Amino acid sequence: MPVNLVKKIREQRLMSRAELARKAGVSPLTLVRVEAGKNCRTETKRKIILALGYKLSEKEKVFPEQPMAGWG
Repeated sequence: MPVNLVKKIREQRLMSRAELARKAGVSPLTLVRVEAGKNCRTETKRKIILALGYKLSEKEKVFPEQPMAGWG
C-alpha cells in the first residue's frame, strides 16, 4: 500500500496540485513532496486531509500507514 493517497484523491477530484496547495495553505513544493511519499509534519497532514474534504477522524483514507499518535 502506498504511504499516502493524496495524489490519487486529488486527481479523482479533478484538482490541480496548485489548487490543493492553495486550499490546504501549504506550498506547491510541499505538496509535491507529500505526494512523493516524503515525511511531513502532522499539521501539514491535517491541512491536506481537511482540504480534500475529509474529517480528521478519516485520516486513514488519505494517510493509511501513519501511526495514530499525535492526531489528538
